[in-house]
Amino acid sequence: MKYIRRMLSPLLCALLVLGCLTLWASAAGPQSRQYATILFTHDTHDHFLPVPAEGGGEYGGYTRLATLLEEQRAAAEADASGAVITLDGGDFSMGSLFQTIYATDAPGLRAMGAMGYDVTTLGNHEFDYRATGFADMLHAAIDRQGPLPAVVQANYKPPESDTATWSAWNGYGITDYVMVEKSGLSPNGAETVRFAVFGVLGVDADACAPMSGMEFTPIAEAAKRVVAEIREKEEADFIVCLSHSGTEDGKGEDYQLAKDVEGIDVIISGHTHATTLEPIQVKNTLIVSCGEYTQNLGVLRVSKGEDGGRAEVEDFQLLPVDETVQADRSMVRFAAGLKETVNATYLADYGLTFDQTLAESPFDFTPISRFSKEQEEDPLGSLIADSYLHAVKEAEGEDYVPVDFAVVASGVIRASLAEGEITVSDAFQVSSLGSGGDGTPGYPLISVYLTGRELKDVFEVDASVAPLMSAAQLYGAGMSWTYNPHRILFNKVTDCAQVLEDGNRVPLENDKLYRVVTGLYSGQMLGAVNEKSFGILTITPKDAQGNPVTDFEQQIIYYRNGSEVKEWYALASYLQDMGTVDGRYAAPEGRKVSAPSWNPIALLRHPNGITLAVLAVGLVLVLLLTLLCRRVTRRRRARRSYYSPYRGKP
Repeated sequence: MKYIRRMLSPLLCALLVLGCLTLWASAAGPQSRQYATILFTHDTHDHFLPVPAEGGGEYGGYTRLATLLEEQRAAAEADASGAVITLDGGDFSMGSLFQTIYATDAPGLRAMGAMGYDVTTLGNHEFDYRATGFADMLHAAIDRQGPLPAVVQANYKPPESDTATWSAWNGYGITDYVMVEKSGLSPNGAETVRFAVFGVLGVDADACAPMSGMEFTPIAEAAKRVVAEIREKEEADFIVCLSHSGTEDGKGEDYQLAKDVEGIDVIISGHTHATTLEPIQVKNTLIVSCGEYTQNLGVLRVSKGEDGGRAEVEDFQLLPVDETVQADRSMVRFAAGLKETVNATYLADYGLTFDQTLAESPFDFTPISRFSKEQEEDPLGSLIADSYLHAVKEAEGEDYVPVDFAVVASGVIRASLAEGEITVSDAFQVSSLGSGGDGTPGYPLISVYLTGRELKDVFEVDASVAPLMSAAQLYGAGMSWTYNPHRILFNKVTDCAQVLEDGNRVPLENDKLYRVVTGLYSGQMLGAVNEKSFGILTITPKDAQGNPVTDFEQQIIYYRNGSEVKEWYALASYLQDMGTVDGRYAAPEGRKVSAPSWNPIALLRHPNGITLAVLAVGLVLVLLLTLLCRRVTRRRRARRSYYSPYRGKP
């Protein structure tokens, strides 16, 4: 018996110690890590209201997003899952009729304030109405005296000479970063969690805001400076970057930012409208995106040990904002009030109202994504291009000068059209960007001239550049082109022609001037082709006399009453005149044809200077390789002959 007691005593002691350690671990464990929930969006583009989804149902809308935000905050508080912060990655404006009161009523910032957002940053579309419109929007937000989110921006600022914009900037309180304290448990035992949040805007976003008037600093340079300042001055538990730079296929500017800059825990990645199904881990940084137009609410739950090391993912969800979510009543009332303002201050000039039905569509149009890799004709693009022709004829009347080519780029098509009623709001969302020379919302149509040779280069942009930069994909009316995607870059187009109104195809004349109609923004981008193609493609927009265009606003097309012909109104009036969408828009018509072939003749037929240069280089390489092989073969034969046992024998 004594022997058994002697054996059991150490075992009992060990079990007692193990139990104590377990109790200590269970008590100390939760306190050894801090937890935070980040609710986030980006590229919401003034989507206050749900819109029809192709194939049925609805998606998006601040009215439903507000409900999800409240539910997620309540859930986090109920299960004591740590601090909750709500963030946005920029481009909160420009994408619906609500943007028409951007400068006077600041709908985007006020909506985020009402929904409890803590911080947002600036995207390129916040500058669609230029620096003046942006400054007016900030003043309008302040004047309304409601709750507003903090705005952070560290690398995209007005020049010193722009005192008006700086006045609005400082009046609102825009800073490089802000510190946000939220209730929760931090590693040091404090009852709050401290978030340091800063904002940057990327290279491509800057290029997409050619009239912003802002000065750009490289994002990595600015981020390193801000992170160093935060580490020196603040006791931040989490450092979050709101980056309007983007990811694409898991890489992109924000991926490089995470590689270049140490110390960022989370990057909310906007601009490219990306959706990350799982956070992208780059060194110690997490990159997340949730898609555009309030389709989803991103929910990222992270934790960090008291050593302040890497933030770990506890949970990640993309919550759909769809018809299963109940609308928030207060946000519905807020949106209704803004709609009345839009009707009175903007749409009244067009004799239209927000929810007025323009036409019926018996089918869904294929959704167009700015970042789609698909190179093909799309019926919605064709519809828009045809609406440009219709609008110019209507505007010029008896003075109509025939338009040879109407063209729209994928990058300015912001929404699609679903089966059923098409309203004024739907039409506006399709072509919702920018403002004109008159300062009113919506890009106007412009008229320029290109030679036949330059038009062939335009088709090469679509065939060769668009797969690398999908916003450059083109849809047209009045011309057709065929390309082989397997041919050499900048020599993919195998056939092109002008298509007359009677349907006949006419070959293009290289030196003839052809009238081209497009939107103001797309017209400005035509000249950028020379640089983007390293001078291989040359496109110089001209006036009717053949002189190069230097001020595209001088090429704006007007109605007889002096108002600009807006892109969105061209589409709206074309739909209204049809009543029921023509069935020919249900499928491609052969305006742009992809004819892939690996046949050597198809690959090399009608080579241009680029193809000939590539072939010449290839031929030289083949000759050099052949000579090298022959030299090696001779050396081997000589070596064998030298060591042959019969060497020297008769």
